[in-house]
Amino acid sequence: MKTYLVVGGTSGIGLETTKLLNKENRVIVISRTKRNLEGLSNVEFFSADVTKSADEFPQISEPIHGLVYCPGSINLKPLKSLKIEDFQNDIEINLLGAVKVINKYYNNLKEAEKSSIVLFSTVAVQTGMQYHASIASAKGAVEGLTRSLAAEFAPNIRVNCIAPSITSTPLAEKLLNNETKLKSSEDRHPLKRIGNAKEIAEAVAFLLSDSSSFITGQVLKIDGGISSIKSL
Repeated sequence: MKTYLVVGGTSGIGLETTKLLNKENRVIVISRTKRNLEGLSNVEFFSADVTKSADEFPQISEPIHGLVYCPGSINLKPLKSLKIEDFQNDIEINLLGAVKVINKYYNNLKEAEKSSIVLFSTVAVQTGMQYHASIASAKGAVEGLTRSLAAEFAPNIRVNCIAPSITSTPLAEKLLNNETKLKSSEDRHPLKRIGNAKEIAEAVAFLLSDSSSFITGQVLKIDGGISSIKSL
């Protein structure tokens, strides 16, 4: 039985990832609050805030075969409405939190001999979108981190990143909370729908698995085609 660490594993994509991995593996979940984990027998929960000191993170003695960092933010404002604090907060959650977690558990990942890290970006890094200046900046840094660490950690630790478009999760609820908003989001995608947390989690599970053992340093776009093709 392998051991996986899912940071932010109690909601949205993180929760669906926890559920998928829990079927055949042991899963350690770190999140601010414990919720939605009832009935998952192989899950151990620890409370911690990624914006705080890494000293608050739990000590883990066993090898970790895969680490998934799910915490994120959606802070959509025109530049004139953004404060420096907005940029700092997005960088703290999306980039620096990941750095702290990876540093904390690097030795555990190394002990597993062959392990995998999955981070999260956004379609808005490679496809310029209005009002995404703060979050796209932070996630662009995550993509840079992904490639740098993939080179540094090879050959024993793989590092990849998923860049989804808007996905039906609690984090995106304010952007999808009525039929007009939902239809508008769906229509922007060539596939005429938005993503769901389970299908993103399945991609995470693939990147953690031996089936992806020849993949590292990649940013996988799961975005309904919005970054690559234009629908007439």
